[in-house]
Amino acid sequence: MKLLQRSLVARIIASLLAISGMALISITLTMGMSNSTHGDAAAINVAGSLRMNAYQIMGALQRAYYEPEETHETQLEAILVRFDQRLQGTTLQQSIPADQHHESRHQLEEIQSYWQHTLRPALQNPTAAARDLDRLETMIVAMVNDIEILVTYLEQSTEAKVRLLGMMQVLFLVLIAIVVFIALYDVRHNLVLPLRQLMVLAREASQRNFKPRSQIRGSDELALLGDTFNNMSAELASSYAALEDKVSRKKQELERSNQAMRVMHDASRSLYGGGNDLCSSAAPMLRELEKLLNIGPIRLSLNDPFDQQEMPVLETHSRTRPEYCRDQACHACLIDPLPLDLVASDQSQCLLLPISVGDTLLGTLEVWYPRERLNDNTRRLLSILADQLATAVYLQRRIEEQQQVTLINERTIIARELHDSLAQSLSYLKMQVARLERMQQKDTSREAQAAVFDELRNGLNSAYRQLRELLTTFRLKLEGPGLQFALRQTVNEFTQRMGATVELEYDVPPYLLNPNEEIHVLQIIREALANTHKHAKAHWAAVTVRFANARLLVKIEDDGIGLEDDSSPPMHYGLVIIRDRANTLNGELNIVNRPTGGTGIELVFTPLTARLIQQQPLSAADVSHLDKGAS
Repeated sequence: MKLLQRSLVARIIASLLAISGMALISITLTMGMSNSTHGDAAAINVAGSLRMNAYQIMGALQRAYYEPEETHETQLEAILVRFDQRLQGTTLQQSIPADQHHESRHQLEEIQSYWQHTLRPALQNPTAAARDLDRLETMIVAMVNDIEILVTYLEQSTEAKVRLLGMMQVLFLVLIAIVVFIALYDVRHNLVLPLRQLMVLAREASQRNFKPRSQIRGSDELALLGDTFNNMSAELASSYAALEDKVSRKKQELERSNQAMRVMHDASRSLYGGGNDLCSSAAPMLRELEKLLNIGPIRLSLNDPFDQQEMPVLETHSRTRPEYCRDQACHACLIDPLPLDLVASDQSQCLLLPISVGDTLLGTLEVWYPRERLNDNTRRLLSILADQLATAVYLQRRIEEQQQVTLINERTIIARELHDSLAQSLSYLKMQVARLERMQQKDTSREAQAAVFDELRNGLNSAYRQLRELLTTFRLKLEGPGLQFALRQTVNEFTQRMGATVELEYDVPPYLLNPNEEIHVLQIIREALANTHKHAKAHWAAVTVRFANARLLVKIEDDGIGLEDDSSPPMHYGLVIIRDRANTLNGELNIVNRPTGGTGIELVFTPLTARLIQQQPLSAADVSHLDKGAS
């Protein structure tokens, strides 16, 4: 019983077994009852034939009594024998129960006794005349009545068996119907309805609704499944709520991170372009990050590049102005004062991040935050912030160093230019002045001194001209991208001075030449154009600057009168300057007359910049190719 109460499957199996068992019992009983009625019809037929034989005996007696003949006696004897055989035959004996108290058995025995002891002896008289026909007929009618009673008993017995068989069929049918009804009721209330309820719960769970609960009562499989589903729904609801809370917190963290990244991105321009003024560039960004990430205060300290001493440069919350502060009107550190010594308590912690580029430690970033509130995402953002500050500080230092190097290079270039041009001219003039003094001490003639005065006059004019050229060169505003812009200014200047067209072809990658090389190229071009303006009487000039095969080609051409012969003059002050500058560049200089008229100056050299990929030197074919391209 406990198994049937706990298991729906056991109840269904028990119902099927009960239905099958009752059907089997019904079939067995039906077969038994059918076997029990076997021979009843034959017995009724035999009993009926006995009644017919009794009437046959009566008819034979009447014929033998009224017409005494031997044939009639023979027929009577045959009928008597046949009657006796049927009465004593096995058909009636087997069909009627052997119980002596059974009414059919008792009636059969009375008929047999009456036949054997009364009627048969009376019918066996030797002569028909001696027989009492009326008495025999009365006896036969009495026996027929007994046979009628026996037939009635047999029919009633057979009908009782048939009725019993029908009742058993009805009974088992009713029992089977009851079991089927109970099984269907059990299946409906304990299987179909719970399954529908579980389907509804599953559909609600698929739509992330974990509030419905199973109402299945009992201890069977579906009740256990319902309890399990309730526990699962409760756990899923709890897990889903936890996941939603986690997702919500992650979403808030991502939003804060995105806002923090946006703040750092927006502040990067002012941070990288704000010079060494971190108060105006980094302080607003740090304050916004404090509000977004719920951290702070933040202190930025940088190492001195000379003695590596740590020097605080910025603090988001401070009561006093830093000792190193250079701007007394700045209040970046004094907004919302909250000293670090008040923050450093048991409820807060400090995160120390290095401000470094590679192996170079530039400083440290000190970040205070509430205990157990700094997650991994915030740590990554602070690491990015430290890297951004390190990059800004490093770039600023590199810019300052580059500015110093550029200033030193520029001064070196100016000194070299003054030494190579004006200083040499002044030295020559000094020697001429000393010569003139000696001539005056020796009372040299005025004609000899006049030649020295001419040398001094020419030297002063040349020095003045060189000074003007240098001033003009150094006053060129490099507002454009380097050498190209300066060349365009030079071309425009000489176009106006010559009153002729000066063309410019420039094909050089940006930042190829260093400042020293740019000055030399510019001065060579200016000196060549100046010679063209003074001596060539040209109506057209062209300047070509082209880079190919790791070498730079500088070419200046004009359509003037050209040189006296096809070779460059050995002594010419402007051309001497050009040769000196070409030698400084380690270049190859050619000064020749053009086939179509005019002069051509061609310089080829390899730039020394570190950004250049060095290749093989130009061959003669390459130089020719450059020459054709320039033409």
